[in-house]
Amino acid sequence: MSNHIGALDADKGAIAESVLLPGDPLRAKYIAENFLEEPKLYNEVRGTLGFTGRYKGVPVSVQGTGMGMPSMGIYSWELMESYGVQRLIRVGTAGSFHEDIKVRDIVIGVSASTDSNYVHTFDLPGTYAPAASLKLLLAADQAAAKLGLSYQAGNILSGDVFYELPNGWWQKWKKMGTLAVEMEAAALYMNAAYLRRDALTILTISNHFITNEETTNQERETTFIDMMRLALETVVA
Repeated sequence: MSNHIGALDADKGAIAESVLLPGDPLRAKYIAENFLEEPKLYNEVRGTLGFTGRYKGVPVSVQGTGMGMPSMGIYSWELMESYGVQRLIRVGTAGSFHEDIKVRDIVIGVSASTDSNYVHTFDLPGTYAPAASLKLLLAADQAAAKLGLSYQAGNILSGDVFYELPNGWWQKWKKMGTLAVEMEAAALYMNAAYLRRDALTILTISNHFITNEETTNQERETTFIDMMRLALETVVA
């Protein structure tokens, strides 16, 4: 990992051992203000807001990460390496590849395929398969049952390109059972594996590649409540 000034500027001890990671900093603000007790802002460098509060008495932080694997790679690495974070849950949006996974459904990323070359930094001799923490996955399953929430779980795709030009590019991924596409999980899972931490990705489907249905920016920022509750309950499970 290269040296740089740093994406986070928080005092030691200001960030909890459990952190939710939305891409949108305004979603981080929404989660902090609506779900955490006594949230305090600890970071606003580059507008990527970070807050720490308590959920059911348990210290929890929420940190915006921006878009894409390079950005997630920076924030998650600093949270683990510089601030001692032990559990990281990405809460974000994804595009569905399947008829039975609809807009606003919850998808949990058991593993994350990718077309990115992010893995090159670990100098591995073959193909690496980034995967979620079993501990957090089991906790999320228990939390979903408690909340009465249904979800789909499986392989997701962390893509490097937001505007893919070839028509139907996603169909090959669908044939391999990939559930949906987002842009950050694989980097999070790789960093967590290297640093021996627990990571999970919980997504809400925001758009559909088959039906072309989409949610609005405001909906993505503030209304995916079930995903937020599930992530928080996973932390305290």
